[in-house]
Order: sequence, then C-alpha cells, then structure tokens
Amino acid sequence: MLKAVIFDFNGILVDDEPIHLELFRKVLAEEGLDLTKEVYLEKYMGMDDRGCFRALFEDNGRKLGDAKVAELIGRKAQYYRDTIAERIVIFPGVKRLVPELAARFPLAVASGALRAEIEMILQVAGLRKYFQVIASAEDVDHGKPHPEVFIKALRGLQNGRQSILASECLVIEDTKDGITAAHRAGIKCLAVTNSYPASELPAEAVVASLEEVTVPFLESILK
Repeated sequence: MLKAVIFDFNGILVDDEPIHLELFRKVLAEEGLDLTKEVYLEKYMGMDDRGCFRALFEDNGRKLGDAKVAELIGRKAQYYRDTIAERIVIFPGVKRLVPELAARFPLAVASGALRAEIEMILQVAGLRKYFQVIASAEDVDHGKPHPEVFIKALRGLQNGRQSILASECLVIEDTKDGITAAHRAGIKCLAVTNSYPASELPAEAVVASLEEVTVPFLESILK
C-alpha cells in the first residue's frame, strides 16, 4: 500500500538541468576545464554539486581539497541565484499532481540540490506548502547513487507518524543514479523521461511526463 511519495527535484519538478550544465561549464571553464553535454549526461548528471566537482577534477587528474570544493559550490550557487529567477520552468503536470498527492499522502523532496535553491523555487512556484520534508545536499555526506538522501527523507516523513516502511513509499526520479539510490534504499521508483530515454531508466515504471500520472497508477506500482 502506498503511504508516501518522495520527489527528486531537478529534472522532475523544475526543468533546470540545462541551467546546471551551463553553470558547471562556466565554473569549470574558469578553472581551465571543459565539460561537454554528452560527457555530463553519461557520467555526472544525477550527482550533487560536491560529487560532480570532485569527480570532474579527479577525472582530469587534479586534486581538490575541501575548501576548494566549497568555493566551487558557492560560486556555482551564486551564478544559479543570478540566473534562475528569470528562467524557472516547472514541468507539465507538476502543479496538478503535487496538490492531488498531498491531499492523500505525505510528500518529500530528496535532492542533491542546495536547500536554498529548492526552497526558493518551490516558494515561487507555489508548491512549498505541499512538502513536509526536504532532504538536500547539505543534509547528507554522500550524494546519489548512495541511498542516504532517500533514507533521510523517509525518516523525516516517519517523524511523528505511524511507521512508513520503505516498501510503502515511492520515489519519482529522472536519472540512473537517482533510481539506483532509491533501490538501494529499498524504495520502488517511477521514472520520467525528462533526461534519459526509457531504455536507460531501470525503474518499476516509466512515463514520458507527469501529466500521465494519476494516484491509482502510482498505487498500482506498489501492488
């Protein structure tokens, strides 16, 4: 039985993955590194900023200390704040589905995005009130595909409630790393082909858009 739903953020609720790629490329160019869209999609998309910067520098044979990681994340975050206000795009179906689900189930966001970015966009979109829990990059030590962010989100949903088992929860994701993280947390997953084709998304169910999704459909995934 479905008792809770956890949403990824970038690529599921807000269509800002192209902006993140643009800003990764901008920061990396300032550091003398290049990143193509093809390589980003193949190797790094789905990681949080910390994991992405570390992996990119390591793959280019360069060491990256904690202070430098924090500086790179902060620089990208400032560029994001300067950019996103005029470019917020919420995916089709989100503004119908989220309130509909919130009337039936507790909802959470589990994302590698920074909390301030999540909070700002949800507020602007009029969606913040529907989410009881936000688990963000600052709340975990390990980004996806590690399951920590989903485990944190589920624990937040369980707080003050009757127990919600992982098997009674559903994650909505758009990336391979996100699906892997959900499965490692023991949670089934609905994937949306906003970022990858269906053939590359090993979830229990796959849809082209959240416009297709209904409550009975989500409940059926757990049966």
